[in-house]
Amino acid sequence: MRVTSAFSRLLKLPGVWVKKVRFEPDRVVVTVALRRRHLHCPKCSYSTPNREDEQDHDSVWRHLDLGVWRLEVRARLRRLCCPEHGALVGGVPFARDGARFTRDFDNLVAWLATKTDKTATCRLVRIDWRTVGRIIERVGGELIDGDRLGDLFEISVDEVAWRKGHRYLTLIANHRTGRVVWGTEGKGQAAADRFFADLDPEPAASPSPPPQPAPRSERAKVPRQPAEPAIMVPFGPCPTVAAGEGVHAAWLAVGSELDPQVVARASRLTAVSMDMTGGYAASVRDHAQQATIVIDNYHVVQLATKALDEVRREHWNELRRAGEQHVAKAFKDARWSLLKNPDDLTDQQAATLQALTATGGKVARAWTMKEMVRAIFAPGPTVEAVAQLLDRLLARLARSRLKPFVRLGRTNRKHREGILAARRLKLSNARAEALNNKVKLIVRRAYGFHSANAALALLHLTCGPVTPTPTTRTPVRVTSPTIMPGEPGKGPSPWHLAAVLSQRRCGRCWRSASS
Repeated sequence: MRVTSAFSRLLKLPGVWVKKVRFEPDRVVVTVALRRRHLHCPKCSYSTPNREDEQDHDSVWRHLDLGVWRLEVRARLRRLCCPEHGALVGGVPFARDGARFTRDFDNLVAWLATKTDKTATCRLVRIDWRTVGRIIERVGGELIDGDRLGDLFEISVDEVAWRKGHRYLTLIANHRTGRVVWGTEGKGQAAADRFFADLDPEPAASPSPPPQPAPRSERAKVPRQPAEPAIMVPFGPCPTVAAGEGVHAAWLAVGSELDPQVVARASRLTAVSMDMTGGYAASVRDHAQQATIVIDNYHVVQLATKALDEVRREHWNELRRAGEQHVAKAFKDARWSLLKNPDDLTDQQAATLQALTATGGKVARAWTMKEMVRAIFAPGPTVEAVAQLLDRLLARLARSRLKPFVRLGRTNRKHREGILAARRLKLSNARAEALNNKVKLIVRRAYGFHSANAALALLHLTCGPVTPTPTTRTPVRVTSPTIMPGEPGKGPSPWHLAAVLSQRRCGRCWRSASS
């Protein structure tokens, strides 16, 4: 077998054949040529048999290493003239647009990035730190399904810090699949507005310019035209849209149609779970008025715990100002006895808590109200019972004369319907919080990112609907063993073994090869 034939079977690059192989001290250079005669634009589906010109140099891509040698693939490409993107170099089937690595190499790096840190990936495949981020963006942008926003009914919105300096990522997860479907840099209403803009994109503008209005002197001569018919969208808060009030046909290109399901995807949302950040709720009320805003119960209990901690610190500062240093020091050690759940306390912490509640005072009252908030969300009570208990709790918080808990009561009264909706719909941000912990682990394992796009791409590959797989192994198909003729009990005869061993690689069967 020739060396070029061996490397053709070894590399298995689609759409090319090996012309030449050159061995250098530290690398193996494989020169290939495209099999197809048509040139394809790497940015769109345009193809043409006509070429603009030919490169005066070879394009180089790095492939998977061949043992200890670096393997490079080179090809002399031609340029084409695309009607949309202009003159550019034709694309190749074994590499992505703008990449200096083959698809197999990119897939391997993306898979390693989801399993280990970037430092180990850099040392293993011998590439730069920033190159890993660019490969993650490239692979993630190709593998992410564009229809992942099509079947969204119950979603969760939450933010997570990806870099110091209050740098956040807003993540949208699907409650039914438990996977991240969308993400962007930033938080608040602006980030949520970008999600709804991607969920329901604006129709493409018509290439023809809009007609100019007639002069004022000629308007009286032209008869009044009826309103232009609008596209009827049977989704959303209203069943139909009146003529002249909807999406006009002039917005669409000639010969194109608008899918009403794409335009009305926001109107199919039934519930959106979130924390008490006001920006997310405002964006949902603007773009999906029919969706129920669900306030996660975990954040309600978290606010109660923070209010208890404020009361505890205030009492500790009062003891210090009164000169009771020993009592203040002993009270400081009781922090976790107050903040932890009673079921998780040690024997010493339980004794400390019992002593504090027996003493009385505002700290004991604050702890009692914190436990009342936790008891409301215990499993068992119906929605009607929870509503009555919540109203009693809000009345008691308003009369508590403790500023942190009075503020907590105002916040809970503002989000009362969202808190009850979480109980009624049985939704929470628990899965989103778990994804946030996984996101922090991914960012920490990668030792940070230089761009938010690289972090989002890795999150989609790890927590999203994309599962990257390395193409370093070829699946082996297990078949039943071939029974060759021979004497019973003695196996095949030497003649048949010689016939099988003398088979040619031209595709002939063993019978024709032995004849």
